Amino acid sequence: MSAILQSRSVPVARPSIGQDEENALLGTLRSGWVSQGARVAEFETKFAEYVGASCAVAVSSCTTALHLALLAVGVRPGDEVLCPSLSFIATANAIVHAGATPIFVDVDSSTYNVDPNCIERAITARTKAILLVHQVGLPAELNEIRDIASRHGLVVVEDAACAIGAEYNGARIGRPQGVIACFSFHPRKILTTGEGGMITSADEKLAARLRRLRQHGMSVSDLARHGSRTVAIETYDEIGFNYRMTDLQAAVGCAQLRRLDEMLAKRRALACRYTEHLATVPWLVPPQEPPGLRHNYQSYMVRLTSDAPIGRDQLMQELLDRGISTRRGIMAIHREAPYRGDWDLLLPNTNAATDSTLILPLFHEMTEDDQDYVIECVNHVSQLASR
Repeated sequence: MSAILQSRSVPVARPSIGQDEENALLGTLRSGWVSQGARVAEFETKFAEYVGASCAVAVSSCTTALHLALLAVGVRPGDEVLCPSLSFIATANAIVHAGATPIFVDVDSSTYNVDPNCIERAITARTKAILLVHQVGLPAELNEIRDIASRHGLVVVEDAACAIGAEYNGARIGRPQGVIACFSFHPRKILTTGEGGMITSADEKLAARLRRLRQHGMSVSDLARHGSRTVAIETYDEIGFNYRMTDLQAAVGCAQLRRLDEMLAKRRALACRYTEHLATVPWLVPPQEPPGLRHNYQSYMVRLTSDAPIGRDQLMQELLDRGISTRRGIMAIHREAPYRGDWDLLLPNTNAATDSTLILPLFHEMTEDDQDYVIECVNHVSQLASR
């Protein structure tokens, strides 16, 4: 590898948008139907087929997906929902939107996923559900968590925001291992529709209710009403929400889905290359992939050891000074103002991961030259810090 320490700009992430997405979007614009319609239905069908679910429901974001999922499985005001604090704040926000209280559970220090051993200690008479997170694309321990939930009569909801294409014991995430799984299509995710989300389930009745809830509780969708040969008058039998995805977004999603396996393969190759070439930095711990789990590398997150010669934030600044954008690792929700409380002693691994992890650049159009530059800069900073 040649030394390439000249200044350049490398973003932490970049969506992969090509001619197929542009053509799909243009065709939908010209169709005259741009709100939720036939393209959303097509995207739902193809997404369900990809992950192995019997049904999928498209919505406006993963946050709205989580909110609807919790309501649909019966979470109500006064309930408690267990979840990791080590997650994006939307995980806890969705619980609060449903009127319940998030109860934070610590994570495994090597996978950053919720530790099944910590779940049972957090269960109370008010616990209704477990909202697990497949952290940065690495599946959580579904079998152990499902067993705990079954023993205590709890519902499992999967926050699969980052997990499209990841696999647990050979099955893609989204093929229901719990009751319901929720995905994100934000631009930093592997598959993007700009904004948007998807709920997958094996329960057709549950999916039908989710479709009503996402559209104000409407009994008949716009697409069904406009396609009917007889007058269709809708009713509103419960209070719903405006959580719809547009056909514009779904058209892009269908095009992205056709390219997904290619994008996943490229990310795995880049992640393996990072792991190989950063092995020379002894205080940088690469992401783990335990047996039976297949990481999709939505992000390449590394951890600094306690004896690192440089702090995490200083390393991020040194890289930014060289044109390399990074992000801190996953946040600790319990440190943010709305969720502060007496959590620190219960969440030592969460606190450690929050303070010592960072995300390196990884995206589909990343070239080996881009990656070589990141690797060389990390090694260069390591050498300077160790003097």
